[in-house]
Amino acid sequence: MSIKLSICITTYNRGRFIGETLDSILGQMVSGVELVIVDGASPDNTPEVMAQYLLRYPEIRYFREQTNSGVDGDYDKAVGYARGEYCWLMTDDDLLCPKAISRVLESINGEFDLVVVNSEVRNVDFSRVLETRLLKFTSDREYATKDGEEFFSEVANYLSFIGGVVMKRSVWLERDRSSYYGTLFIHVGVIFQHPPINRVKVIADPLIIIRYGNAMWTSRGFEIWMFKWPRLIWSFPDFSDQSKFAVCAKEPWRPIKKLILYRATGGYTVSEYRHFIAVRTKGLSRVVYMAIAMFPAAIANVFVSLYCVFVNRNARSVLYDLSRSRNATWISRFLARFL
Repeated sequence: MSIKLSICITTYNRGRFIGETLDSILGQMVSGVELVIVDGASPDNTPEVMAQYLLRYPEIRYFREQTNSGVDGDYDKAVGYARGEYCWLMTDDDLLCPKAISRVLESINGEFDLVVVNSEVRNVDFSRVLETRLLKFTSDREYATKDGEEFFSEVANYLSFIGGVVMKRSVWLERDRSSYYGTLFIHVGVIFQHPPINRVKVIADPLIIIRYGNAMWTSRGFEIWMFKWPRLIWSFPDFSDQSKFAVCAKEPWRPIKKLILYRATGGYTVSEYRHFIAVRTKGLSRVVYMAIAMFPAAIANVFVSLYCVFVNRNARSVLYDLSRSRNATWISRFLARFL
């Protein structure tokens, strides 16, 4: 039987969550679809959880690695193990919406090298909707070769979420992957390297529910979003500076407002200042950045929470982050429930 779609999941220490993810997928499985799971040597109970699913669903192909290769290496392995014409790079703690697989199967007709799937964002237990559409499209879009610049500027920021990527396997395998190991965004490197992938369809309806606030890299958020992500985006030679800036600033850490936000959530401390900021600044700006790193985080948390409620009421995800931060007070938690 030929496999049209491989749903490729990489997992690490998600024994508490992966069962719910699998339940959302397995009820939709049809002929021509396989589920490939790469376990990057999880030390938790992931193997025991998977053993129970393998007893009931022998069609699952589970690969437990002896060592952890990192998120980039493990996704590359998953595509290598897959047998489908297309690979959906699904995450290990989010959910597929009902009929998501059938909707994707309708789109992967061989015409497109890449299909991008939109997402809804909820809180960590899925009880509250934070974003009805993470990608603010209301109708499907297609991008041809001539639209590469437009696709990059409009969609690249959303693609920081790997779960929305459905790519033709042959295209993935013929492109450079190893250069993007360690970036945490191998799929973005594969998509936008030279020559960029331009035969693209974007499905506007959310087919994934993101469990927001459960990312394993949260403690490294400042490094990732202020340095790793912009370094990757600005490395692609085929796109204009204007398009790159539409995705993210080259040095997003410079605005004081941004640093205050990270201070409020606990992501920016004296440690981050010394490691990332001090070597890149001098004079008065260095003094200001140091002062922000030393400012009482709980007070910053309250002020930024008030800002989200009374000035920027669309910042629901930010307010959620503030309320779950170790610096949160009863005020920020109350405001998060209020909004």
